[in-house]
Amino acid sequence: MSADVGPVLPRQAYQGRTRHWLTSLAIAGLAAAATTTAAQASGRFHWWAGFVLIPGALIAASGGPLLARGGGRAFAGYVVACVGALVFTVGALLMFGVTNRGWPVLIVLPCLAVAGTYFWRPAHPLARGLHRAIALLALVGALLGGTFQLIRAGLLDVSTAGLWGVFLMLAGVIVLGNAGELTRHRMPYRLQAITLLVGPAVVAFLLGLRLLRGW
Repeated sequence: MSADVGPVLPRQAYQGRTRHWLTSLAIAGLAAAATTTAAQASGRFHWWAGFVLIPGALIAASGGPLLARGGGRAFAGYVVACVGALVFTVGALLMFGVTNRGWPVLIVLPCLAVAGTYFWRPAHPLARGLHRAIALLALVGALLGGTFQLIRAGLLDVSTAGLWGVFLMLAGVIVLGNAGELTRHRMPYRLQAITLLVGPAVVAFLLGLRLLRGW
């Protein structure tokens, strides 16, 4: 038995690495500088928040090249960039001194990050259905965080009738819709998976309806 052994070629370096790193760092530096300048102009500048703001910008920048490279590293880059953006936002809130009014943003951003994974779809129908349900529920969470922000800004009355029931009903409809989508696939444990989705969906919808109608 013989095997042909050809010349071993060195792995080609990623050509766009330097450009993507420079671009990410430039965007991070511009964001940090713009936030610092705006905070100084507002008259409520807290310099010590830079120790949170700048690391957040650098963490987000380190995820940019991985995300731009694509392939298996794209998801890791996306996670790193989202974590960095969240840390950066905390630093910005501290720098402006508006944490007590802007905290709902810390609900909106993580939910949007999870919802943004919607297009990374697993191959298996069951995993894809569960992931789609989680991503869409995260979008509902982002809407909930936005509602909290409107309440903190005084633009929405917390006693608005049916406000919280609508979110529960919407979550129930999303889960129920994904359970219905699973009926199109032939796979093991399909009935069990659909049952596990339908049960909580019906409960959430009925609870939301109860809040909406004030029963």
